[in-house]
Amino acid sequence: MEADPTLADFGGDPLWIIVLKAVMLFLFLGLGVVFGVWFERKLIARMQHRRGPSRAGRFGILQSVADAIKMGLKEDILPRGVDRLLYLLAPVVMVVPAFLAFSVVPFGPVVNLVGVRTPLQLADLPVAVLFMLAMGAVSVYGVVLAGWSSRSPYALLGGLRSAAQVVSYEIAMGLSFVAVFLSAGTMSTSEIVKAQEQAWFAVLLAPSFLVYVICMFGKAARIPFDLPEGEGELVGGFQTEYSSSLKFALIMMGEYLHTFTASGIAVTLFLGGWRAPFPMSWWAGAHQGWWPVLWFLTKFVLTFCFIVWVRASLPRVRYDQLMALGWKVLIPVSLAWILVAAAARNLVVNEGATTLGIGLGAVVAGGVLAVWLRFDTVNQRRTEAGKAQVEAEFEELSREPGAGGFPVPPLDLPHYHGVSPAGSRSTNAPALEEA
Repeated sequence: MEADPTLADFGGDPLWIIVLKAVMLFLFLGLGVVFGVWFERKLIARMQHRRGPSRAGRFGILQSVADAIKMGLKEDILPRGVDRLLYLLAPVVMVVPAFLAFSVVPFGPVVNLVGVRTPLQLADLPVAVLFMLAMGAVSVYGVVLAGWSSRSPYALLGGLRSAAQVVSYEIAMGLSFVAVFLSAGTMSTSEIVKAQEQAWFAVLLAPSFLVYVICMFGKAARIPFDLPEGEGELVGGFQTEYSSSLKFALIMMGEYLHTFTASGIAVTLFLGGWRAPFPMSWWAGAHQGWWPVLWFLTKFVLTFCFIVWVRASLPRVRYDQLMALGWKVLIPVSLAWILVAAAARNLVVNEGATTLGIGLGAVVAGGVLAVWLRFDTVNQRRTEAGKAQVEAEFEELSREPGAGGFPVPPLDLPHYHGVSPAGSRSTNAPALEEA
């Protein structure tokens, strides 16, 4: 009978078992990217009443393979003036940390793999969750290096956006994990899954889960928070100078791997990991053998579907809205919730002997939220006053062309042959008549 893995189960496997699990993980992520691209295109097409890829292979399943072959065989163009070493290194820096971050994600309990009892997890650490956060932060260096080495203003702005974005959302994401650490009593991913045997942390720690879901999009730079790319204002952002070659394919692979990592973290820390969902959890054999892999993959695919659904439903937000959400909303809410969760944990551990501590924690949390609401209200009023002043100045300049402004015709009535709706001739009437 299979048992829940602990930290003691890691480090004693033969070398060939470690290599085998590493190859299996690499194949899962590599083939997952190929299938994920096709699945996202088909799902969005179905949501928009289109067919999506349908020519290459059955149901278009080979379209991603054809795209990968095309990008691998296209001419590799190296723009003039780029920093060659950093330009070539940036896509690799984006991809490798994503593979490493997924190495501590548990897929199942201890099983019999080719005659050797081993946990279905490549590695585990006492600080495994911090390792995942560190790998996510390191991958941002790839985006920054891509923008810096391209020597393009659009790429540089995209890289700077990514750096500012990861600072904002890495803090909020780390704070959302604190309540999980307090409840589980550990930072080991396998033991966090074991701590959710009775109930998922997505239910017990709902505020932390909601904060993480929002940070997940900001961390992975997915719509509505894909500001580092920003096709509307930055052409393509940090990847503007990368042609559709193998380097571009690595960048796209890195983006999908980080999306997979975000989904794997959500499943592991909040959705019970490989444990069977209700009502399958009542089945005695649900957590034995290879069945837990099915439960993990089901949760993983559903989380990825949610990410795709958000992309197909929401537009890209403005950059100031993105930063304001991270610093003014997510971080204060996370701090207040940590105080409440810590007080509740203290109550459970000390069996009700810390009523004063809970009251103090609630008061402090309320104070943090009150200060945040006050600050946000004052800032909103200042923003509205600034917008009103700008609109007033613009309107004044529009009425006085000689003062540096320019004439603005009414937007509801068109001009015909240089004659305005009021009957006066426009300043460009002679040019129109000559044309």
